[in-house]
Amino acid sequence: MEITYKTDATPTPEQVIELYENAGLPRPTHDRERIRLMFQNANLVVTAWDGDQLVGVARSITDWVWSCYLADLAIQHEYQKAGIGRRLIGITKEKVGEQSMVLLLSVPTAMEYYPKVGFTKQESSFIINRTY
Repeated sequence: MEITYKTDATPTPEQVIELYENAGLPRPTHDRERIRLMFQNANLVVTAWDGDQLVGVARSITDWVWSCYLADLAIQHEYQKAGIGRRLIGITKEKVGEQSMVLLLSVPTAMEYYPKVGFTKQESSFIINRTY
């Protein structure tokens, strides 16, 4: 398995939907247009490919000098535990540089994963949830 990482390739909504459903990431995969817009409006997308198959993605929104919100991290189930997520996070951090923090909201099933790849759990966040 030779994984290629890219920052200049935007996957199709269909590729993203397949990946998110396979990885069990709760996103609006029933809404192709919303998925398309999520990627169109992100300003840093790092992808992992096995040939022409999308096997991982890190989708972020950043200002490049203070903060980077890692909105999605998804790895195809069959490729999990191979270091792909760690590498996607590493490339994200490398791209935003030392001035920027990387922060995220975790799905409950990944709460134990993020400390293993360098994140520190915070108790100082707040959220206004979406209504749709």
